[in-house]
Amino acid sequence: MKSNIRILFIKALPVLIMVCARMISYADVRLPAVIGSNMVLQQQSQVKLWGWGEPYEKIVVTTSWDNKIYPEIRPDGNANWLLNITTPAAGGPYTITLKGHNTIVLTNIMIGEVWICSGQSNMEMSGNWGLQDIKEVLPVAGNSNIRFFHIPKATAHEPQNDCNAQWTVCDSNTLRSFSAVGYFFGKNLNSKLNVPVGLIEAAWSGSSAEVWTPDSVVNNDDVLKQAATKIAANGQCPNLPGYAYNGMIAPVKNFAIAGAIWYQGENNTINALTYPRLFTSMIDAWRKAWNKDIPFYFVQVAPFKYQLKNVGALMRESQTKSMKHSNTGMVVITDLVADTNNVHPANKYDVGLRLANWALAETYHLSDVVYKSPIFKNIIINKAKAIIQFDNADKGLTIRGTAIKELFIAGEDKIFYPADASVKKDEIVVWSPQVKQPVAVRYGFSNTAIGNLFGKNGLPVGPFRTDNWPVEVK
Repeated sequence: MKSNIRILFIKALPVLIMVCARMISYADVRLPAVIGSNMVLQQQSQVKLWGWGEPYEKIVVTTSWDNKIYPEIRPDGNANWLLNITTPAAGGPYTITLKGHNTIVLTNIMIGEVWICSGQSNMEMSGNWGLQDIKEVLPVAGNSNIRFFHIPKATAHEPQNDCNAQWTVCDSNTLRSFSAVGYFFGKNLNSKLNVPVGLIEAAWSGSSAEVWTPDSVVNNDDVLKQAATKIAANGQCPNLPGYAYNGMIAPVKNFAIAGAIWYQGENNTINALTYPRLFTSMIDAWRKAWNKDIPFYFVQVAPFKYQLKNVGALMRESQTKSMKHSNTGMVVITDLVADTNNVHPANKYDVGLRLANWALAETYHLSDVVYKSPIFKNIIINKAKAIIQFDNADKGLTIRGTAIKELFIAGEDKIFYPADASVKKDEIVVWSPQVKQPVAVRYGFSNTAIGNLFGKNGLPVGPFRTDNWPVEVK
């Protein structure tokens, strides 16, 4: 009896092997989280669809906006596949159908503009933080033309190819936990451009720029590597270079975007002097990852009572220097701060609006958009007075009050005294009876300074100093 059973098993073995092999070969086509229903795809672009499947399995993709059936693709020996598709002008909703051994139908897809929103706590702040400007819009927040992809906090030693998130439609529910700055940015784009907007949030409270920069970039630069050692572990976020990039940026780097907005810097005040080198290196790394010169618009850190003297002033100066990097822009927010004891200014509406105006003017080329703060350009010494010239002040300057606050002047002794000043169109003339031969002028150059000098376009003049003397940070 046992002999007969053995003979039957041997005869059936090839059939069992074939059945098992057939079952294994019918592995489902899979997609990363960022490729899903409710997503927004970048308009009028070559965008990538990608995922995983059985090696050499036939996969056919159909897009509903043109009813195009793309030539079949096959996953490679590593089970990876990638397809470039062409998107039309903004519109929707559409579907994308993928057929392999299984069928996936992605629905409610919009075509429009996609932006990534990243940084630390001031970018992460949402309605769940109790923000009044979000509370006010919640009752009317529903907008099917704004979509969110909120990446949860994650770290990794190596770049990851997926994350645990999903696309959602903006409503009073989904908005509560999404970046307020990102939302107001996207809301303004949607309103002005009249196109769908997709927003990808990748933010982490307390994080330094190093963790958003590939570790190879930091570790192969002796200056940046040394500066990174000053970022101590604080128990609430990673402090190792590349860890947030690997877990939260790398998974979406194949997803086509229009650009990035960034609100971060407070946690890098300890090494503010090397921040321009770090920040521009990070921007370049992101542009390399997306293989595109993406615009990068960022927020200058607000006045705040830091523990160390002048570190906030040095960070704002470093961020201003970073604007020399191509295709970048900086939002000045010294006028949006109600309490310098709070590192989280509550007004996120105007921050998002000012970021959106940079994008509307520079990326989308809309005219008559007010978006550039006056920035220090040059100093001219004329006897006992210093003449300060500005970029972005074509319409002139104005003082909100009777006299310019937070303005100081010094001679060769490097001792700064409160200064008087007058506005002359797009210049200010600065003097002090205590400084007979001026050498340097500083405006708003401290941790907590809130100035009152504005461009007539309504935007605050960026804090500045005309000297490069060593600054005390103890």
